[in-house]
Amino acid sequence: MNHDQPYPADYLAKILSSVNTIAMVGASKDPAKFSYGVLRVLHETGYTMLPVNPKLAGSTIRNLKVYAALADIDVPVDMVQVFRASSALRQVAKEAIEIRARILWAQIGVRDDEAARLAEEAGLKVVMNRCPKIELFRPFWAPKLNQVV
Repeated sequence: MNHDQPYPADYLAKILSSVNTIAMVGASKDPAKFSYGVLRVLHETGYTMLPVNPKLAGSTIRNLKVYAALADIDVPVDMVQVFRASSALRQVAKEAIEIRARILWAQIGVRDDEAARLAEEAGLKVVMNRCPKIELFRPFWAPKLNQVV
């Protein structure tokens, strides 16, 4: 996949329609944080959300158990969503491979081509610098042309 080009709409749609369980690395308890809002919307949409944050391990976010690491999750994970700095993506990609996730999704602003290469060579689909919450609702957005402002 060429991550310098826009992702085909059907590539993103197939990913979002095929996953059930999403591990969110970098989840936050703070309702003002973007990661909390994305977790909330995805959870309310029907995805099984598994928050991952070593600083919050053992607590809950939205009544969901928080895990210290991907390796601590005891159910199959379809997608690993990353809310961490780009410099952390390579390690998260390795961990996603180890738990046999099918998709590695890096949030807006998160990109590492080497991490993508590692994940894709292991058979994972990869999306970088995108938000699944935005992509989930994109088909319902229609351009409003010729508006009088």
